[in-house]
Amino acid sequence: MKTIIKLATLTLAVAAFGISNTTMAHHSFAAQYDINQPVTIVGQVTKVEWTNPHARFYVDVTDDAGTVHNWNIELGSPNFLRRAGWSRNDLQIGDEVTVNGSLARSGADMANADSIILKSGEQVFGRNAADNF
Repeated sequence: MKTIIKLATLTLAVAAFGISNTTMAHHSFAAQYDINQPVTIVGQVTKVEWTNPHARFYVDVTDDAGTVHNWNIELGSPNFLRRAGWSRNDLQIGDEVTVNGSLARSGADMANADSIILKSGEQVFGRNAADNF
């Protein structure tokens, strides 16, 4: 009986630790991005990461001086994206995209996507900027 109680206690402790780390790792949209700082990014996809807590992809953007900047674009969680009909294969390396989103408060080349439009004009992702995922 004592072994079962110890095992149950250990299991609960591990579960609580896992939940607290996940909660601490997640950030609010408003803490990291400024909805009043819209940005449009046009470039080529260089990498796609389908990971928790947020999927993201990277886009090479060439500025007016010819310098290439690799932008980090954040999306929702993979589970949210799947429920919305999206898959990890909807964006491919080399795709030319236009991303509309909210700029990172830090000033880094980073944004949270509101919409993603392919060169063909097809919108492959869209959400209301006020959504909080």
